[in-house]
Amino acid sequence: MRQKLKRFAENARRANIIEPGKPLFEEIKGQWNQLYFKNERPITVELGCGNGEYTVGLAEVDPQSNYIGVDLKGDRLYQGSTHAIEHKLANVGFLRTQIHQLDKFFAPGEVDEFWLTFPDPRPKKREIRRRLSNPRFLKLYQQACKARGWFKFKTDNTPLFEYTLEVLQDEFPVDDLVYTFDLYASDLQGDHHGIKTRYEGIWTEKGERIKYLKFRFKTTEELKELGILEEEKQITEE
Repeated sequence: MRQKLKRFAENARRANIIEPGKPLFEEIKGQWNQLYFKNERPITVELGCGNGEYTVGLAEVDPQSNYIGVDLKGDRLYQGSTHAIEHKLANVGFLRTQIHQLDKFFAPGEVDEFWLTFPDPRPKKREIRRRLSNPRFLKLYQQACKARGWFKFKTDNTPLFEYTLEVLQDEFPVDDLVYTFDLYASDLQGDHHGIKTRYEGIWTEKGERIKYLKFRFKTTEELKELGILEEEKQITEE
């Protein structure tokens, strides 16, 4: 607990962590490029970034783009923040909030690409609506993403991957969907730039195959025509 408190105190002083109590937390929506990155480069958001390993890994591979890791756990964000500071990654930021609050921090069309890496599979039936690939969350991502923006998803969990494919094929239509149940035996493996989180390394060492998919979002107008987007409703954590 003492270590966590020290990290929370340090987070409060860090410019690359945007969290409650800081001015940018209330002002950042629609102004990430202007107020934080101070450039007009494309923005990629990692959802549920944990320790930020993937966020900083992408930022190192592509210094000409901006990367934001989103997670609620401040002690986890401290890890990614520290790496970014030590490696002088000016194209990285972290946002401490819940995913269902995403629309409070990103304006429509502000994000160029989303990554969802190894989320909690929420295996129980009563938790389906809390899965981060549930249609109610996909609507949030679609509204924050630019037209035809990419969404990329990696997981070790087969039931969650199968559930997500069913959603995309039956409930939330998308464009250019491609997927594999074995990323490292697939011609899609270049998409992840060889970046592995610690968690991914643990599962691959145990022989678990990594599943991966990507797609482009349909436009808001197309989804409304299909009856997918109705009146916007607030997503609340249950």
